[in-house]
Amino acid sequence: MSSTEFKGTYTALATPFNNDGVDYDDLEALVEYQIKGGITGLVAVGTTGESPTLSHSEHIDVIRQTVQFANTRVPVYAGTGSNSTDEAIELTKEADKAGANGFLLVAPYYNKPSEEGLLAHFSAIAEVTDKPIILYSIPSRCGIEISVDVAAKLYERYPHVCCMKAAESSCDKVTQYIKRLGMNYSVLSGDDALTLPFMSSGAKGVISVASNLIVSPLVEMVNAANNNDFKKAQEIFLNYYHFFNAIFMEPNPVPIKYCLKETGIIRSDSVRLPLSKLKDASKNQLKALLKEFSLI
Repeated sequence: MSSTEFKGTYTALATPFNNDGVDYDDLEALVEYQIKGGITGLVAVGTTGESPTLSHSEHIDVIRQTVQFANTRVPVYAGTGSNSTDEAIELTKEADKAGANGFLLVAPYYNKPSEEGLLAHFSAIAEVTDKPIILYSIPSRCGIEISVDVAAKLYERYPHVCCMKAAESSCDKVTQYIKRLGMNYSVLSGDDALTLPFMSSGAKGVISVASNLIVSPLVEMVNAANNNDFKKAQEIFLNYYHFFNAIFMEPNPVPIKYCLKETGIIRSDSVRLPLSKLKDASKNQLKALLKEFSLI
């Protein structure tokens, strides 16, 4: 399946909670808000979706429900990565059955495998599906990066491992991926505040946290950059730049969930421990930005 599918703006969806667990009514409302805003696609149960604290059954249920709510209007990609290869394989198989259009696989965290181990890990998962796989390199969370060499070997052996979500704070790394793997390989920014710099280096879009709330402007920005209208893209990027940074002033997804609640898109900003509620000082900063953008 062609990597050209991965071009545009994809939302790393938050997972709304209520006292009984996942709030599926709010999840449906969030999905509808995304589609109304023109989003390219959705990514369920990544870090923003609080995958570390979802139970196994919740993890698959959120994917299944997101697929149902989207109802083929946009593709849904499922976070199925783990630092256990067997668990990642099982999650990928179950997400496939639940109707996911493809998968997001983060680098194994904490156990810090070698490059040989990384290659074997992702290869084992790639063997159980022919749907597109997005690799996710985020050294700040995982302690390791996915090297250009590992990405290239995987792409050569498994053409459906065709995209990289890059959260490495390096335009040079983006360029390296594209120079080594070619223009048919897609790189997506994994950091809202680096989307435009990454796209100037050859990335084709973003898997965004900010687009949980700000959909249409980010879609417009990414489309403009992909059409080589960087003047227009820069105007939008600079307008929202402070917001891109503010939503990471405390651990993701605490700030973006607060924004979603304040704007009435979801009813609760609850997060699960060990994450905690937003501090008052952070609330004040975010409220000021929401007012600036006429969102509240």
